[in-house]
Amino acid sequence: MTINDPEVVAELRALYPGYEQALISNDVDTLMAMFWTGADVMRFGVTENLYGPEELAAFRKGRPAANLARTVTRLDVVSFGRDFGSITLEFERAGASGVVRGRQSQVWVRFAEGWRIVSAHVSLLPQPSTHPLPEGASRIAKGKRSAALGKLQKRTQ
Repeated sequence: MTINDPEVVAELRALYPGYEQALISNDVDTLMAMFWTGADVMRFGVTENLYGPEELAAFRKGRPAANLARTVTRLDVVSFGRDFGSITLEFERAGASGVVRGRQSQVWVRFAEGWRIVSAHVSLLPQPSTHPLPEGASRIAKGKRSAALGKLQKRTQ
């Protein structure tokens, strides 16, 4: 299996701006067309867990169209073979209490009708702490690293 085939990565990178535009303009039809219509499609959102195309459609149609604009600060695409890939990204959005940071992951599969999202996850990050981190460190990664080191130290004592 070829990982990160340049052609496949380019296909997925070309699809993503259409998703982002549909998201921020609340184009429900386009968003729904980008998701697989199978019963096992799912999306975990900030406040909801959606299973199946009916739940996804109901959420999209009922979602307020206000404050959807965001800035993508990082986007990564990884492909596995010719028909499977993931798109992960980090974003920022203006919120009432300042900048809100979040992340999104999508699993894409190529079907006969084209690429479709089969699984998605969106979450928000907590507001940054006032304690500085070393240059290049991620607050989330540091927290996980500290927890893992603590467990390892307990096992070796």
